[in-house]
Amino acid sequence: MKYIYLILFLLYSTTAFCSGGPDTIRLSLRDVVELAKGNSIAAKQAVTTRETKYWLWRTYKSNYQPQLSLSGNLPGYSKTSTQVIQPDGTILFQPIHNDNSQLTLNFSQSITATGATIYGESQLQRFDDFDRNNVLYNGVPYAIGISQPLGQYNSLKWDKKIQPLLYNESKQAYIEAQEQISITVTGYFFDLLLAQVNLQIAQTNYTNTENILKIAKTKFELGKITRNEILQLQLELLNSKKAVGIARRDMEISTLTLRSYISREGDDRIALVVPETISDMNVSSDKVLAEAYSNRSDAIAFIRRIAEAKRDVAVAKGQTGLTASLTANLGFSNSATNIPDVYRSPQNQQLVQLTFSIPVLDWGRSKSKIKTAEANEQFTQYAVEQDKQTFKQQIVTQVTLFNQMKEQVGLTAQADSIAGEKYKIAKERYVLGNLSITDLSIAFQENDQAKRDYVAALRDFWGAYYQLRYLSLFDFEKNEKIAYK
Repeated sequence: MKYIYLILFLLYSTTAFCSGGPDTIRLSLRDVVELAKGNSIAAKQAVTTRETKYWLWRTYKSNYQPQLSLSGNLPGYSKTSTQVIQPDGTILFQPIHNDNSQLTLNFSQSITATGATIYGESQLQRFDDFDRNNVLYNGVPYAIGISQPLGQYNSLKWDKKIQPLLYNESKQAYIEAQEQISITVTGYFFDLLLAQVNLQIAQTNYTNTENILKIAKTKFELGKITRNEILQLQLELLNSKKAVGIARRDMEISTLTLRSYISREGDDRIALVVPETISDMNVSSDKVLAEAYSNRSDAIAFIRRIAEAKRDVAVAKGQTGLTASLTANLGFSNSATNIPDVYRSPQNQQLVQLTFSIPVLDWGRSKSKIKTAEANEQFTQYAVEQDKQTFKQQIVTQVTLFNQMKEQVGLTAQADSIAGEKYKIAKERYVLGNLSITDLSIAFQENDQAKRDYVAALRDFWGAYYQLRYLSLFDFEKNEKIAYK
């Protein structure tokens, strides 16, 4: 374990150049992830999408509740002339000056099982004839009825199967959106961390090359090294200075990118803390698959897509062949010169009506629609099966990758420790005069690359970790399902 602590110490020092000022903030990977989930535009978009889906769900639920409405025509004033056909077929234009106002109170309730609608109404109408100075009232104290489609598509029944799936799918999609933010910001985090590491490496190399060049000049004066080695070191110094400028530019760009994504304004400098690995977390494919099928929106979508395909078949069957609708109404109505008399001894009114449509000759159109819908249903079932296999393969691959990344981090940490020790020995040997400048340059490069490889291994590990959370919507550290308020 010693080499791991050594490497963490070495990488921890990469933030030292920007951690001493009062305007510097230190952020860990988890800090950055939480900031992104709370402040980023992507997080706000996810919240807005979730709210939209919620109100769509509330709209769907209202379709199954009683509906009460008041409608009217107040006033219904009219002053004009209109054509009136006379008994002999001629037309006379007669003046009209009246007010025809009405109020209607409607009640309705849908029946999911049959698709029928039960309704009731109460209506009052007033007619004022200003030319003749007459007032007449007409009203329906109450009436009830039912409208029952026969052999038609029942949207209420199918919506009750599909809409809950869509709503649950949207809730899980919100959690996935949050986890996708974690994946995205993790990439930005390591972009900046690598830029900071590169800047520290470049600055360290510049300082070391300067010191070595001073020693080399003394050795050159003593005749122990050649002019070529001095030139080589001078070239190394120029390259190191150029690398510092490039690294500083890359760090500024990465800082702006990260700051923009997490919506953090200000001029304070960001110093990232090198994250550790989660060495005690063991993940199995079976566990991840079980959680994925339980939590992911894709798993719900598999069921929903098949249900929608079956619904489309029902639509095709309900719109072809015999379609009919039965309407029955029972109530009372009356006319009078005043309102109380409208409700006194009203007359019975009844209505029974059956409307239907039967295609006599459609040249196979109805059959073609049904067969097309059935073929699409079969295709959807095959597509879902294929997507399930891809879904499973993606998870198994990601679990394997995550477990490999844990091992890779340890190996690259060890390699970094060895490269650092090798570089230290190479510097000492060069000062003593028993190592060539070429071998020293190689040790330089190996040490730099080992540090970059370690950061890259950490990036792969944490990227795989958050990808695993996204694929399963399960927190394997806390051993619980991921949920957001």
